[in-house]
Amino acid sequence: MYSLRAFADPSQIDEAVDALSAQDEVRHVVLGGIATDTGKTLITAEIGAESVDETFAALQRVGIDARDLSVSRHDFSRPVTGERILSDAIDGQDALVWAEVADAAAENVSLRPSYLIYMTVAGIIAAFGVMEGSPILIVGAMAVSPDLLPMSAACVALVARRPRLLGRAFGTLAPGLILAMLAAYLLMLSLRLAGQVSPVMDIQQGVIGALASVNVATVGVALAAGVAGMLAFETRASFAVGVAISVTTIPAAAYIGVAAGLGQWDGALGAFTVLIVNLAMLLLAGTVTLSVQALVERAHGHRALPPRRREPATGREQRPPR
Repeated sequence: MYSLRAFADPSQIDEAVDALSAQDEVRHVVLGGIATDTGKTLITAEIGAESVDETFAALQRVGIDARDLSVSRHDFSRPVTGERILSDAIDGQDALVWAEVADAAAENVSLRPSYLIYMTVAGIIAAFGVMEGSPILIVGAMAVSPDLLPMSAACVALVARRPRLLGRAFGTLAPGLILAMLAAYLLMLSLRLAGQVSPVMDIQQGVIGALASVNVATVGVALAAGVAGMLAFETRASFAVGVAISVTTIPAAAYIGVAAGLGQWDGALGAFTVLIVNLAMLLLAGTVTLSVQALVERAHGHRALPPRRREPATGREQRPPR
């Protein structure tokens, strides 16, 4: 359930209330106070998930500015009845809210210092995993890596036809992966100079060696990870399922750095090919997953992801496209 806040001019109030009343999942429409700086009247209401985007559109058609519209997610505890359980199942209370997905994509695509630090740490841990042939260290590096967020944002940008967001997503993802490779390379180079490892070290044994060649499993795992990662991003389960994305990125990136640090350029080139294929499959799977959901939403009479929208608000507050 979502709570709506809309600020309307006095001349817009009647039309705004009528527009809200016409929505199937809008209830408890209340007129509140008057903003002292603009003279606009506050309108609040409860909105079901499936009506958020259409409600935004209806109020904007009335003339309310997008900057004066927002919704916040709330978890309510209410008496449970057999009728309510059936109603919730039919009405689809877990419907995808496109404005919220777009908001999350734009909010999490910034190139922050913390993101770069996480990617560096993930590259170092994964490098030790490659060097020691340790799947446990590889998994640990995948858990640290936050690259699910920019990859998911890129998928949202493609479906929403927002090239600027796509550029920002790749502008965050690429430096992070490059930094992970560089961290692995510098680590291996320093260990070589210190005499701790040999340039002829074999890093292609066991499961680690699979990181240097593309096969059916490479494509299949990346496609499955793209679907899981996109769904996790939508449902706020990214921290639990983020490893699904990283399984196809961080290990290959670290392998490139380690192989380059050892002077094993064939292995580095093979791992680079694996990384590129994995990124392409992740992008394809995530975009298809989101596109299918958009088609389903349209089939049920709901709006698809808006193609263009303004920058997100802070906190958990979601705003409509301008």
